[in-house]
Amino acid sequence: MSPPPLGGTAVHRFVSEVPGYSGWEWIAVLASVPGSGEITVNEVSLQAGRDAKLAPEWVPYEDRVQPGDLGPGDVLPPRLDDNRLIQWRALDAVPDGNQGFPRNPAAEDTLSEQGLQEAVARWRATNGADSDFAQQAEFNCETCAFYLPFNSMETGLGVCANEYSADGQVVSQEYGCGAHSATKDDTYREGRREYGAFDDGRGVDRWGHHG
Repeated sequence: MSPPPLGGTAVHRFVSEVPGYSGWEWIAVLASVPGSGEITVNEVSLQAGRDAKLAPEWVPYEDRVQPGDLGPGDVLPPRLDDNRLIQWRALDAVPDGNQGFPRNPAAEDTLSEQGLQEAVARWRATNGADSDFAQQAEFNCETCAFYLPFNSMETGLGVCANEYSADGQVVSQEYGCGAHSATKDDTYREGRREYGAFDDGRGVDRWGHHG
């Protein structure tokens, strides 16, 4: 290898063959004292090239977590700036802060007005009047025996107690489904059969055909 050019340093790049580092390059910096024939390897590093595959930008866990990610044994504390929670005295300063929902007195903090509004919006979007179930249902939850309204009727929300429908979920009184307690359809009544008449007086051959 010839000495580095005038200036005493030279940089050499080599394609990386390290698994998982496609597009990266080995960078070798060589140095030499002017007038000397000896070359020193000053630095070797693995650096990203123009077409290198890079890890995505790091995102804090509180911004990565999605509904449904929490599993048994997982720990998910609220973020420090969680606007869903406020102190009790702050809620007292909000006119009609409860909006028909009693808060949990055993909790250190309480649900904020924004947190409640966001929750109600989710419930109405999933199990509300505009859902596919409600659009195709003959009756809505307001007249269903399986609908358990919250104590305050002004919320227009309750819990479904029908194991064949939205059991255990918060539903709007304007929600509906085909399992309403007032649904009537003789086609599915227990014991009803739609079979034709069968003449058991006719013989049956060995192949199961009627004679």
